[in-house]
Amino acid sequence: MRKKTRSGVSIVEFSFVTVVLVPLMLGTVSIGLNMLRSLETIQVARDAGHMYAKGADFSQPGNQTILATLGSSIGLTTSASTSKALVILSAVTYVDQAMCASDGKVDSNGNPQGCTNYGQWVFTQRLEIGNTSLRGSYFGAPLTTGSHPVNVDPTTGKVPLNDQVTNSGDVATFSGINPYANVNGNVRGLPSGQVIYISEAASTGIRMPPFSPDSVMYSYNMF
Repeated sequence: MRKKTRSGVSIVEFSFVTVVLVPLMLGTVSIGLNMLRSLETIQVARDAGHMYAKGADFSQPGNQTILATLGSSIGLTTSASTSKALVILSAVTYVDQAMCASDGKVDSNGNPQGCTNYGQWVFTQRLEIGNTSLRGSYFGAPLTTGSHPVNVDPTTGKVPLNDQVTNSGDVATFSGINPYANVNGNVRGLPSGQVIYISEAASTGIRMPPFSPDSVMYSYNMF
């Protein structure tokens, strides 16, 4: 082809290439940023869980501020209205015969009687820090509404023993996970009476439609 007839061919070719390359580049950037956000969310859940299991009292404003500092990379703050992330802390325990007896819910022979949650995992504490509307807990939550609400202390997040033993609204959900079970005398998993500390973290993903819609990063740990 003569030079005159080839004029503008490169621009046309480049235009066709950019139709593919630009979306590919934007999609790669979006996925990469969300992978980074996911790793940061995992780290926050792990750090929060370690501190919680070691006895850090996150009902105290000072400790909540420390947690918000650790989670600043994912937008975590102590204010539900401004936070772009959420940390959920739960303590759960297994209701066995001894726990029923500690609340007086046994018969004259020491067998559970009126112990509604016998053989279930229940919440002993629930705390939420950050944007509580971001997502719910994978393990459920104490039901604080309805005809028989669970009496969760608004400051400490602790649940009284009677509710743990008798209020079905305090039962935790372990979907596909059973840390302790006693089936026909065969015990599996952790010993009863032991508390499991669960930390969950969620954060808003990088939004870049149509490559990344409104996604939420999530991670949990058990200690």
